[in-house]
Amino acid sequence: MSDEIVLTLPEHDEFRNVAHLVVGGLAVRLNLTFENLEDVQVALEGLLARAAGEVTVAVRLDDGGLAMRVGPFERAMLRRELEDDRAEVGLRRVLETVSDGIQVLDLEGGCWVELRKTVERVE
Repeated sequence: MSDEIVLTLPEHDEFRNVAHLVVGGLAVRLNLTFENLEDVQVALEGLLARAAGEVTVAVRLDDGGLAMRVGPFERAMLRRELEDDRAEVGLRRVLETVSDGIQVLDLEGGCWVELRKTVERVE
């Protein structure tokens, strides 16, 4: 069993920085490397930039990996962006670069993205 932090943010952009603060604080608490923190923050920013309305970020650490679930997103928009492999700096390319796995989940309320990232701890 792993612990999970769940944060739901209102649709106003200024509240999205709170998600970055929470993820950064978690990384510090867990002694993650700067590179791991930076990758997770880049993925989070890419997803938050595409959220419309209230957005939820759930983060958990288990078995040497970090899982982050973000959503809900509008299905058609998200699938279009993730399936477009022609864009050099598109969402798919960014998420593939900074994570070890991407999964799109159809849950109530819309489409969610779950990322996995293998993390290293600094001693």
